[in-house]
Amino acid sequence: MRAPLRSPPGPGPGAGGHHHVLFALAECLPFAIALLVLCIELTPAHVVYTGPMLVATPALAAVTMGPKGTLAAAGVAVGVSVITATHNHAWGGQQVYTNFLALLLVSVASFITSRAVRMRRDDELNQLRRIAVAAQEVLLRPVRDRLGPVRAASMYLAAESGAQIGGDLYDAVQTRYGVRMIIGDVRGKGLPAVRAAAVVLGAFREAVHYEDDLVEVIRHCGEALRRDAAIVDAGADDGGDALREAFVTALVVQIPGGPDVEVINRGHPPPLLLCDGTVRTLMPTGPLPPLGLEEFITGPPGRTDRYPFAPGDRLLLHTDGVLEARDADNTFFDLPAALKTMGGHSGPAFLEGLRQALLRHTQGRLADDVAIILVDRLDDEDGAGQN
Repeated sequence: MRAPLRSPPGPGPGAGGHHHVLFALAECLPFAIALLVLCIELTPAHVVYTGPMLVATPALAAVTMGPKGTLAAAGVAVGVSVITATHNHAWGGQQVYTNFLALLLVSVASFITSRAVRMRRDDELNQLRRIAVAAQEVLLRPVRDRLGPVRAASMYLAAESGAQIGGDLYDAVQTRYGVRMIIGDVRGKGLPAVRAAAVVLGAFREAVHYEDDLVEVIRHCGEALRRDAAIVDAGADDGGDALREAFVTALVVQIPGGPDVEVINRGHPPPLLLCDGTVRTLMPTGPLPPLGLEEFITGPPGRTDRYPFAPGDRLLLHTDGVLEARDADNTFFDLPAALKTMGGHSGPAFLEGLRQALLRHTQGRLADDVAIILVDRLDDEDGAGQN
């Protein structure tokens, strides 16, 4: 099963910073105009006719500030009009009341328009969120609670505020060769990363059922990624450069019927094994490059590493978003300590505790996406009863 998905809040730094600055300036513009009018009317320059400038403030606010901002701008405009009319002894003149009537009409129209735009935008965002949730259920399917000799649980946290899916991937499948799992992390962000993740997962889900050699399974994933990059290169569509340069760190795991686990690591953070209260990092015997960088393999295509995985042991597969999580003092999150401390919790309880610990440690600002698969080896009798 998958732990509840929740995207931590946080600003999105990067090229979008310039857009945030421009948007902030646009929000300040109506109030800057009101201040300018006030300065003109309270100085000898009040011979300049400023009525149309004040009337425009709620209309400008409606573009960027929403209904509440529009009302605030209209209120400021009315206040400035009252102050200037009193200061200039203009009450009783037709021009003053004409300005107030125009300001009222524009304010009402701007509020109605702003509210309609906000409702339409909210509907569009809700639709996009529903599409994202549906896409996640296809791309990152919930891991089954029972898979042959193991009990499994998974968790995904997207670093980008409001995001549902990103460049991390995982899956766990029960096959005739045993339980096979993959976890990976795509270099880059955005839609190219999601596409690369989908390509790798699609190849994995197909190959695990007919390839008896785990090396061949991960080879299929790498070939699928390179084929898709070649297709994008031929099409030369937008975002093609990002996908052509994509590579995926990946970890493929197989749990056969015996008390062991087989692992192939392609440049991914090694899994952690909790056995009798001790946490062990399952380092690869021979390092291999990530998927998509097969040209850097100079020797054999790789070999499967085998480690003991007895009943009662716990295996944790994770992406580097956990290891790179830092607090305000730039201290990294201690995942082995968390695994050891919460080792007695059930899978869902452990993942929920880990999620809370991560968000506390980073103050809700993850630097990278987080994907985790937690696997508990069952007793032989319990596991056999589920086959």
